[in-house]
Amino acid sequence: MRRTPSLGNPILVDLTAANLDRYPCCGIKDPAHPGLMCKRGWLKTHFALGLKAKILLGDDDKPCGYIEYLPGEFAWRGVSAAGYMFIHCVWNQSKRAQRRGWGSLLVQACLHDAQSAGMNGVAAIAREGPWLAGRSLFVANGFTPVATAAPDYQLMVFKFKPGAADPAFRGGHAEWAARLNKGLTIIRSAQCPYIAKFAAEVAQTAEDEYQIKPKTIELASWRDAQDAPTPYAVFALVYKGRVLADHQISRTRFRNIMNKLQR
Repeated sequence: MRRTPSLGNPILVDLTAANLDRYPCCGIKDPAHPGLMCKRGWLKTHFALGLKAKILLGDDDKPCGYIEYLPGEFAWRGVSAAGYMFIHCVWNQSKRAQRRGWGSLLVQACLHDAQSAGMNGVAAIAREGPWLAGRSLFVANGFTPVATAAPDYQLMVFKFKPGAADPAFRGGHAEWAARLNKGLTIIRSAQCPYIAKFAAEVAQTAEDEYQIKPKTIELASWRDAQDAPTPYAVFALVYKGRVLADHQISRTRFRNIMNKLQR
């Protein structure tokens, strides 16, 4: 644990297989949450691959931030990032945790661990939409963009070794989606615990309101994720070969998309 008085005395806690049950996972407190147990199992599996997950506890001992990263070889994103530490997600849990430098505290912890491990640097995907951190957090911590992918993804990198090859987005996303040319396909994984709820709502809405029984593809490994049809990788909706959503969406958003397609 590291205590930082200048930031309201938050405590940075490393999650481990031994203490997972003591802390909310990704901000989820409800033990009956449909994705919680899957996420805990996913974390335990990936700790063995070098994954680190940390939560930030505020003065009241309530979680106010989270970061998750692992060696880029095992990243659950559509990237090639061998030799780099790769950040899956970093976020502040509530408004009270914003604009206090706590996001940077989490990123700096990752930089410290990556440099100590002798890695080339740290990489992350940024976007201004939901479920990923925005570019500004990484720029503020010395990252620079090295690649972009549609619609608004940026691959951000902080290098310790200037001569190291840049990480890159993997290609073939459109071709992967085009092969799913029949009906609705839900691509999902256990990397994000919130996916279970959104995937179930979309599947039920598709059947009840559009008489579409979706096919579900469960990403079983980091290899599957890196070859998924979007850079975000861990969730997508593909309808007749077209990506409808490249991140988790609500049933209302799904309805809006489907109703627009049927006009």
